[in-house]
Amino acid sequence: MKLKIVTVDGKTYAEVQDGKPVFTSDDGKDVAFDAPATIATITRLNGEAKTQREAKEAAETKLRGFDGIADPAAAIKALTTVKNLDDKKLVDAGEVETVKAEAIKAVRAEFEPVVAERDKLKSELFGEKIGGSFARSKFITDKIAIPADLVQARFGQNFEVKDGKIVAKDHAGNPIYSRAKPGEIADFEEALELLVDAYPQKDAILKGTGNKGDGARGSNGNGNGGAKTMSRDAFNALDPAQRGARMKEGFTLTE
Repeated sequence: MKLKIVTVDGKTYAEVQDGKPVFTSDDGKDVAFDAPATIATITRLNGEAKTQREAKEAAETKLRGFDGIADPAAAIKALTTVKNLDDKKLVDAGEVETVKAEAIKAVRAEFEPVVAERDKLKSELFGEKIGGSFARSKFITDKIAIPADLVQARFGQNFEVKDGKIVAKDHAGNPIYSRAKPGEIADFEEALELLVDAYPQKDAILKGTGNKGDGARGSNGNGNGGAKTMSRDAFNALDPAQRGARMKEGFTLTE
């Protein structure tokens, strides 16, 4: 990333947005860098790394108590055998499995409705938080040319509710991180914008892209002499070859 600068009266200044210096990323997008948030994130990540290291050391200490056990499966089988021998003191050997099966059945009968209710609540929570976020999205209202429910149908699978918060994932299943706040998970609006930006057919769903999903418009019958126009945003979204083709076809850019 490079610091974005502006020149005024022969002097060079860093561009600032909302009190934050603006950087230009490698893909040409401007990002306001939130330094305090980044420092806080680094401090938090350092603390998490320390906690994980301590947990790892504690686990290694516990594992030392199992030194000499080369076959864990055989050890578990031996322990089960010993337990069954103890059970024989209470019931005949042939009844042990029956007793276990009945116990499992009783537990399932008690807790399966609880699990079903939990899954139902999780589904309702997902529908409200994810569906509501799509329905209320300012990015969809301002930038997308199709209804919010269609946007959700295409990109809803990239979002999940984790610990009560919406978390976005890319198509490889990796969390989507914020560009404005490095190290932080992107919020819903930023994550959706990044997903749409990476969508191969984005020109077909963005507002202002006009005919054939590329922002091009021909004569509208208002006496413009058949002039071809397209929005500057739509033009900038095209690849170099498509831009060259539009210019050769005589398109005029509009703001």
